[in-house]
Parts: sequence; structure tokens; C-alpha cells
Amino acid sequence: MDPMESAAEPSLFSRRRALTVAGGVLAGATALAQAAPAFAASSSADADAIVVGHGLAGLVATAELAAAGRKVLLLDQEPESNLGGQAFWSFGGLFLVDSDEQRLMGIKDSRDLAWQDWLGTAGFDRGVTDPGGPDHWAYKWAEAYVDFAAGEKRSWLYQLGVRWFPIVGWAERGGGLADGHGNSVPRFHVTWGTGPAVMEPFEKRVRAAAASGRVTFKFRHRVDELVRTNGAVTGVRGKVLEPSDAPRGKKSSRVVVGDFELRAPVVIVTSGGIGANHDLVRQNWPERLGAPPANMITGVPEYVDGRMLAITERAGGRIVNPDRMWHYTEGLRNYAPIWAKHGIRILPGPSSLWLDARGKRFSAPNLPGYDTLSTLKAITDTGYDYSWFVTTQKIMAKEFALSGSEQNPDLTNKDIPLTLSRIWQTPEPVEKFKKNGVDFVVARTLPDLVAGMNGLIGRNLIDLADLQRQVDARDREIDNPYTKDVQVMGIHNALRYSGDQLSRTASAHKILDPGAGPLIAVRLNILTRKTLGGLQTDLSGRVLDATGAPVPGLYAAGEVAGFGGGGVHGYRSLEGTFLGGCLFSGRQAGRAAAAATGS
Repeated sequence: MDPMESAAEPSLFSRRRALTVAGGVLAGATALAQAAPAFAASSSADADAIVVGHGLAGLVATAELAAAGRKVLLLDQEPESNLGGQAFWSFGGLFLVDSDEQRLMGIKDSRDLAWQDWLGTAGFDRGVTDPGGPDHWAYKWAEAYVDFAAGEKRSWLYQLGVRWFPIVGWAERGGGLADGHGNSVPRFHVTWGTGPAVMEPFEKRVRAAAASGRVTFKFRHRVDELVRTNGAVTGVRGKVLEPSDAPRGKKSSRVVVGDFELRAPVVIVTSGGIGANHDLVRQNWPERLGAPPANMITGVPEYVDGRMLAITERAGGRIVNPDRMWHYTEGLRNYAPIWAKHGIRILPGPSSLWLDARGKRFSAPNLPGYDTLSTLKAITDTGYDYSWFVTTQKIMAKEFALSGSEQNPDLTNKDIPLTLSRIWQTPEPVEKFKKNGVDFVVARTLPDLVAGMNGLIGRNLIDLADLQRQVDARDREIDNPYTKDVQVMGIHNALRYSGDQLSRTASAHKILDPGAGPLIAVRLNILTRKTLGGLQTDLSGRVLDATGAPVPGLYAAGEVAGFGGGGVHGYRSLEGTFLGGCLFSGRQAGRAAAAATGS
């Protein structure tokens, strides 16, 4: 079993060496499979294709190009330690439809149900039927992606060695109506090995191609311009940055040591989104979500800066839906940060009380795990940039999971006994946040809890009598197995799903039950994460210009392209669709670019 890469430096280098060796072994085995004719490039071309960005989408696109026999230059401004990009840090959740894992859990899913949920969630409303509309290609990508998730996605990944934790998670439970936002059934498949295990098969194939001469890595190459010749993109220009030994996720230097220009008939941009660039986040913040929060924490490394969006736009690419974004409302300040303003998200079960900054309980659908953007709007409407969970140790032990591969050593390290221990004990990373995190207040009584909450903020915003009234009212609804309280209904509903009953939902109990304590309050910060809009692309991943025509030689995939089409998610995500969007769009762009460069 592979050690978790981020657990310690020796593990990281051991895993990196193992992948390099595996790449060399695979190179010989794949040489015969790379018999497709390479593009008959002119003597001035440096490769058949250039891929800008070595995250998951870039690795997938590069692997597809190399498998077709193309010579590829893979560029990134970061050092080799960051190969794989954000995917390495992810929880590894993938959206699958009618999967073996779902059927094992007794979940009845279908392509039609998933498409119903996607449409109700995305809310496409910007020129879907107009070829020039911002949502025209986004809609087509969404339909193709749902078909992929209900079709070959699982078998394709399974053949590459990817496996999943057998209990399927139920994320984004929605806004309350069958045809509205949310997942009607659990679809969140956590990869066994988390994000690194999603990334690993593609890294192996790219390293194998590098060993055979098909791929050349160009680390520390920052692209500043896409070169155009007679209207076609024919290469890239930029700066070579000084070598860096910065560990994965840590800030690397921006000292320039040289210039470069590289040429190829095809350039694929896979550079990611804007999540670490708070200035760009605020610049594109939509009015419908209220005022941008004054304070935000960051769920992605600092290199997720959005630079390539403007660079590609200057080369003729069209950016659509820049106001669509996906930020989380349950962010914790990391007590051991890797990057600036490093935040970790709580993936909550359904039971914690969610309060605004003044201690007022949110109403449906602004409940834990139901509707992320509706809750974000409810928080910004209060005039504050944070909110609270009030919960119990019993709820935290069963229902709190933390985002990120490094926060889930049991799943990341494929440690079966430790993973199973989640059933009867609080995961150690959660307990560490309770002990060391600045956002936690623990108390035996509600008066002490309120005093701690007000003390943490430095203002007496929460009134004890009012919070006591709200908690008592909620607790009275626990006396019967039926209720008018929508959140308590949701708890009972969750407990009817065996997956939630086993691992994600505490038995219904009163918040003030002494046996469930101590009481815990968690300050929740806004956590920046995903860019839902981006470069508009057709189903081949070709970047389109303002007239809707493809920019010759230019492709894009992953988050920079809104995970496909300039916004495959529309306004909201069903979760598990970001890594999947990188996989699907990277595959589409890589295969199309390979076909375009064939003789």
C-alpha cells in the first residue's frame, strides 16, 4: 500500500521515485502501442503539442496525446513537487451514476434521474439554444458528462486501477423539490487513496511516456503569452523561473533566470482557476450572492492564480460565465497551514445547528449538506463573513469529515482498520482541529458555550436566552419519530439510508442531552475553491472566440474551461464533479488534439 505522499518528506520522495521507476517499466510495454503517426511538424516545431499546466486535466490530456504517439511538452510554473496540482490535495470524490457501489448500497439511480438533478442544479439560462450563448456549449458538455458518468467513466477508471470506498456519500441534498437543486440519491464516491489515487494512473503513464521520449517536462516555465501566427496559436512564450525545492503546496520563488519560446501546432491550456487570487474572486463576485466577504480563507495553493485566463483571452479565447463560482461555507482556519490563508472544509452530516453570526438559526434549505450557494447568500446577507455550527461531541464524532487527502490518512493510505474505526470513534484529524483549531469552542453547558463564542469574536453578538429558546424548541422535536422541523426530518431521512446510518449520521438526539456532550461551537469561514466559468470550448475542447469559431491550434480543459464548455456546472455543483470534469475534459481535449495532429 502506498504511504500518504504529504505525510512526511521521505514518503513523498519514495512515492515519486516509485512512480518514476514505474514509468520506465511502462515505457517499454507501451512503445508498440504508440504506433500512431506523429504530426509531420516543420523543423521549427519543438513538439506536436504543448500542454500548459501539469494538474490532473493536463496529465490526462498529455497521457492521451502520448498514447497516440505525439510528442508533448508539459509546462508548469511550479516545481516537480507540485505535479498533479490540486488533485493531490482533494478528497478524491467522484460523481458516478448507477454504479456497482450504489447498487451494493441499495441505491436506485439512473441516467435520467441524474440528468434531472443536473438541470435542476445548473439552472442554465444564458442562451442555451443560441450557438453564441454563454450556456450553449456548457449545456452540451453537461449532457455529455452525465452520459459519461452513467456510462464508461467507472469502467475506464477501474481499468486504470482506481477503486472506491464502498459507502457512497450523499452530498448537496438540495433545495427541497424533486426537479430543483441537489442529488436525489447518494452519488459521491470517495476514491480509495483519495486525490493522489485519482492522479496516480495518469502520472504513471506520463512518466512512462517521458522515459520513452514522448513527453518532456518543463517545470518552472511560466507562460506569459500564447504565440499566434496567421491567426493560429503556434506556441508559447514566457519566463524560466529559478529552480525551487519548495515542498508540494508551499509558495515557490518567482525569480526569473531566463526567457523561453516553444513552438507546436497545438497548445492545450489546463492551468486551473482563480481560487487563490482573492482579488479576482472579488472582481468577479456576482451580485446575486451579496457583497463579497471581507475575510476569506483559501482552499487551494497560492499558484492557483488565474493568470492563464487573461493570457488566453488576449490570444482570442472567449471567457464566459466568470461570475459563476463555487465557494464553501464551512471553512476552518488550518492550524498547520501549508499555503497562505490555508483553509480546510468540514464535510458535514445533517445534524448540527447552523446559526448566523448573531446566533439566529438558518432555515431550509440552508442546512448542513443541502445547498452550498443558498447558504453562502444567507451568510453574506447577514453582513458578516462567518457563521456557526452548534453541535455535540456525538454529532462531531459521526458526522464531521474534513476535505483533503492530508486530512484523511486512513483513506489516503488505504488503511482498512483505521478507516473502519470511523464507525466507533472520532477521526484523529477532526479531534486535532477541535484541540488546536482557532475556530472551536468546547463547553459543558450552553451558558459557557455562548460565553466562549462571544469571547472568540470579541463581541457579545449572541444572546444566551435567545439561543436557549432555539435549542429547546429544536430538542422538543426529537421526542417523536415525526416532526415539523425540516432539519430533524432530514436526520430521520438520512438514517433510512444505510450508508448514512453506518458512517455519516448520528442517531437523533437532543443537543442538550448530557450524554451526547460536550457541546461544541465551530466558527465557519468562507472558503474559496472553484471557478465554474471560464474559456468556452466545444466538445473537442477547442477554445472558441467571440464569434463562436474555434481559435486554430488552441484547446483548453479542466477548471480554466469551467470543467468543459465554459461552465458545465451552470450555477451550482452536485459535488464529485470537479475531479471528474478534469478527467473528462482532459480526455476529450487530448484525444481531439491527437487526432488534429495526425498525418
